[in-house]
Parts: sequence; structure tokens; C-alpha cells
Amino acid sequence: MKDSPVQAELEEYAPPSRVAVWLKLFWMFLKINLLTSSGPASVGLLYKDAVGHIMSEEQFVEAVGFSNVLPGSEALKLAMFVGFAASQLAGTLAALLGSILPPTVSMLLVVLAVKNFENEPWMSGFVRGMVPAVATLIAVAAWKLFRGRKGIRRRPLLIAALSLAALLLNAPTPLVLLGAGVLGVLLFR
Repeated sequence: MKDSPVQAELEEYAPPSRVAVWLKLFWMFLKINLLTSSGPASVGLLYKDAVGHIMSEEQFVEAVGFSNVLPGSEALKLAMFVGFAASQLAGTLAALLGSILPPTVSMLLVVLAVKNFENEPWMSGFVRGMVPAVATLIAVAAWKLFRGRKGIRRRPLLIAALSLAALLLNAPTPLVLLGAGVLGVLLFR
């Protein structure tokens, strides 16, 4: 992996700047996890905060691709990738802590609320109202990643169309992503 701007900054300054980088990573992931409701929805916010500050756009796309292929939480895998790019193991731990804290506390609060209000009629309406908002957040983040800086390009559009067709034919998601990666290697030599 190439040196990130943050790593170059760390080499210029004394050790206290490392703590500042760790705090920045912690705050970035804490903020992102407080403002989004799912791993895929956080990609747009993370893109804005990480690209150009911690990593290049190519590294970010690589991180998102790997986080989708590997099993487990996308948000945590992205936190690990970005944290490591910024400040090795300590950066990874800071980013993970920022990622883990909001969902853990939120889940405890949700469990308490659901337990107390599960028989109330408004609860099912509340859940139904959240579904379109979450879908829109994911669509906007995907659009920003797909479009890029120079508008819509034909090769990514072809990969997206073939991936959608494979998903509609019930191909397993990891195989669709692996196939898209192989097609990317062939189309973007």
C-alpha cells in the first residue's frame, strides 16, 4: 500500500501528532457511525472524510471492494482498512473503537425501547417509515462512488449491468463481486 498523506505527516512531526491522528480516526468513525444506519450507507460519508486526507481514491475503492468480498461487517472492515492506511495497528484500533462504540450503545438503547414499546401500534409504522430512507442513503452513496469525477463511464456501466443481471439470476453476492473484479482486471488493464 502506498504511503498516505497522514503517514507522511507523522514522519515530519513528533510523537504527539500520532495521538492527534488516532483521535482524528476515532472521531471520523464515531461521527460516521452516529450519522448512518448501516455499513453501506456510511461509504459516502467515509469517502468525503478519507479520500485526499488519509488515502487516495484508488485505495478507497480497493477498500470498499475488499470489504464487500470478505465476510463480516462492512463498516468494521472499512474502519480497519482506513485506520491501517493512516497509522498502522494503532490507527486500526482507534478507527475500530470509533466504529464499535455508536452501534453498541445504540443497540442497547434500541433493545430497551423495543422491549418497552413492542406492543404499541406506532412501532410497526416507525419501522416501515425507515426502510425508504435507508434505501435512499445507500443509493446516493453508490451513485457518488459509481459516477466518479468525470461523469458516468461505459466500462463501469457494463460491469454494473452484468452484476445486476447476475444478482437477479440469484448468483451468490461474493461470486458476483469476484466476477466484477475479474472483469475489471480485463477491462481496465
